[in-house]
Amino acid sequence: MELTRLIVKGGVISPGELREIVNMALEQGLDTISFGSRQDIIFPKGFNAIDKTKMGKYHFVYPNDKSGNNIVTSYVSTDIFRNTPWLTGNKFLYLLEQFKEQPNLKVNITDPKQQLVPLFTGHINFIASDHEDYWFLYIRLPKWDKMEMYPVLIYSWNIAEVYYAIEKILEEEPDSVEMIFQLISDTLDTNNRTIDKPLHLPFYPFPYYEGMNKLGIDQYWLGLYWRNNLYDLDFLKKMCDLCFDCKIGKICITPWKSFIVKGIPKERKLDWEKFLGKKGINVRHSLLELNWHLPVAMEWALNLKTFLVRTLDQFDISTYGLTFGILEYNRDGHYFTSIVIEKNELPKDLESIKIRDTYNVLFAKNFDPNTREYIVHTQDVDKLELPTILIELSRKYFEELGNSIIETSSSATKKEKKVQEMHQCPECLTVYNSEYGDVSQGIEKGILFKDLPADYCCSLCESPKINFIALTGEKLGTL
Repeated sequence: MELTRLIVKGGVISPGELREIVNMALEQGLDTISFGSRQDIIFPKGFNAIDKTKMGKYHFVYPNDKSGNNIVTSYVSTDIFRNTPWLTGNKFLYLLEQFKEQPNLKVNITDPKQQLVPLFTGHINFIASDHEDYWFLYIRLPKWDKMEMYPVLIYSWNIAEVYYAIEKILEEEPDSVEMIFQLISDTLDTNNRTIDKPLHLPFYPFPYYEGMNKLGIDQYWLGLYWRNNLYDLDFLKKMCDLCFDCKIGKICITPWKSFIVKGIPKERKLDWEKFLGKKGINVRHSLLELNWHLPVAMEWALNLKTFLVRTLDQFDISTYGLTFGILEYNRDGHYFTSIVIEKNELPKDLESIKIRDTYNVLFAKNFDPNTREYIVHTQDVDKLELPTILIELSRKYFEELGNSIIETSSSATKKEKKVQEMHQCPECLTVYNSEYGDVSQGIEKGILFKDLPADYCCSLCESPKINFIALTGEKLGTL
């Protein structure tokens, strides 16, 4: 997808900056912009490169340009959702100030007590500990097959220099966190702290983040979500003017294709409500609408979400606390939703034939994406079967809902490795997993590949059993 991204460090932007960006887009004849899953701004196809003299401090990443990744933070959650007491909004802003150069790796800096921003979707993930100004560090470099925990806590004011040190030693192709720790210890004098207890991640349901909501005694915060992730430029420009008028200094982008404005004065609440009303802005979507993560500018994903939401709504199904993701098949991806719907790739030799798309459905262990462990529930199913599967999973979620806590330590991380017997079709990459069988062909759960009938063939492309290749895969979410 040929789209231009604008890096928004930490998902925090001022009304003045957003208005300048809106004007840049308007000058090119655009009507809308979108928001990305890493709290960045996405321009539609056809956006032309900005002259360097006009770019100023803005960092654009153009199509096929791999320079630069956004820093994701949970600044957006501070003051409005549950949080670690010492981790304030100002603390996040000070941390972001340390990053003078644009990171090449994906960096996440998050509070583990909030649920709005994912913790582990970066290559480098700093997660606040209970000790004031100290952070756990979880690393999964691009070629690594699993995430590893750094053996000490990192001091707040060492975060950026530790990151840049990791970036420098990438040339040495470190293959373990122990190697990174040794190399950094040799070059940096940092104020580390011993890990005296593992990171605890209690499961909390996904929060409702839309509409006008109270913030303290005399302020409000506003969450805005547009179903198609196409935000009208004229609306955004006038909204920035209203922010100026109310002396609001920050606008926060979420990873859910939405944004939040904090600090609306109590006496100006009516002005904002009138502004939204005149523009016809709906701020009363159900949670069933808000808890989906879709790829930007992929019409098939938006259409599928619309179909699923309408069907679930028709059956009056509650999805409170769950999150859903729709994406194309990609085992290198870092999922961050409770339930994932993957669209399978068509085999190249079948692309010219018009056949229906098929999907796989996965769910996170305990329905908590922070486990980073995904279980394949169903493979190669038709679109029309998906609502029934989601209803079944939502019931399973409520049956199991409890106070499960993930304890993430170096030993726990190593326990994630789970070897299973699987076989994969080399033609279309469909996987046969004995744990799930093949419902479409009447193969029950638990049937080993060697025990399948001789005439067994791939359920998608009908390649014969003899062509399948044995896999030794790690945990399901990373195959």
